[in-house]
Amino acid sequence: MTSYRIRNTPPISAAPLNAWTDLLFKAGEMMSASAQVIGHRTARMALAGPTPNQRDRNEFNLMSQEKMEVAAESAHAMAIRIMSSHQEAASLAIQHMLDGATNLMSVASSSTLHQSGRRQSKLAHDAIRNSAEAVSQFNTSLANIAQTGLHPIHARATANAKRLKKL
Repeated sequence: MTSYRIRNTPPISAAPLNAWTDLLFKAGEMMSASAQVIGHRTARMALAGPTPNQRDRNEFNLMSQEKMEVAAESAHAMAIRIMSSHQEAASLAIQHMLDGATNLMSVASSSTLHQSGRRQSKLAHDAIRNSAEAVSQFNTSLANIAQTGLHPIHARATANAKRLKKL
């Protein structure tokens, strides 16, 4: 995992930026493919007029059917990804609570004022680092959920664009 260091701050993960950038590119590909498909199908509708042939009717029926299917696929995939994210968040929260409890016990067992100060500093530093890590993970999880939901839509749109380009 790539991280960047700014002055004396804890490392910042690039994972959220990478996840959102990947989503942006996939969404761009999907929108481009969708525009091609919409253009092709609209032209076919205009040319078919009030009496489309069987091939056109099949294509027009496919439009409705696939929208319902891809919406269900997308919702199902995101629901599963959300459940997985909850498990990851719970695991991280438990780890952070254990780290905090260990640091707190260390502060409580300090034998000198100097030792207590160093341990309190570590407690504060770790709490800030853990918070930043949790926010980073949450942000990455949101992008991953969106990517998971976009995947079936992207796959269908790009496949349709490729298929219709051949006609």
